[in-house]
Amino acid sequence: MNLKALGIKLIINTIVVFSIFGIFNETALSDLVIISLLTTTLAYVIGDLFILRRFGNVAASIADFFLAFFAIAFLSSMLIGSSSQIIIASLGAAFFITLTEPFLHAYIQENKTDVVRKDYRIPTGRLQTEFAEETEAQSISRKKDLRRDQTK
Repeated sequence: MNLKALGIKLIINTIVVFSIFGIFNETALSDLVIISLLTTTLAYVIGDLFILRRFGNVAASIADFFLAFFAIAFLSSMLIGSSSQIIIASLGAAFFITLTEPFLHAYIQENKTDVVRKDYRIPTGRLQTEFAEETEAQSISRKKDLRRDQTK
C-alpha cells in the first residue's frame, strides 16, 4: 500500500468535499471529515488498487467518478439529509475529484511499491566457455593459408 498516494488522494478529496459542501450546504465539519475519509478509502481500495492495476488509467478514472459520486451522495444523504442539492453537490464533487485522478494514477503507476526489484548479477567466478565447431568459411581460409605456407 502506498501511503503517500493515499495521503494525496485524501487531501484532494478533502479539499473538494469541504469546498463544495461547506459553501453550499452549511454542513458540520465532522460530517465533512467522515465523508472525505470514507470516500477516499473506498475509491483507493476499489479504484486504485483493483481497477487501475487490472484495466488501466481510463477505466479507473471512470470508475472513480461513479465511486465518488455514489459514496458522497450516499454518505451525505445519511449524515446531512436528503435533498436535490445533495445530488447536485455530489455530482460536482465527483467531477472535480475525477479531474485529478489521471495525475494520481500516473503517480501510482510510476511508484509501484508492490513490485520487488531484484538486482540480477552474474557471479564472475562461475563463468563457462562455449566451444563450437569450425564453419566452412574458416576451414577454407585455413586451407588457403596452409597452401601458401607450403609453396614458400
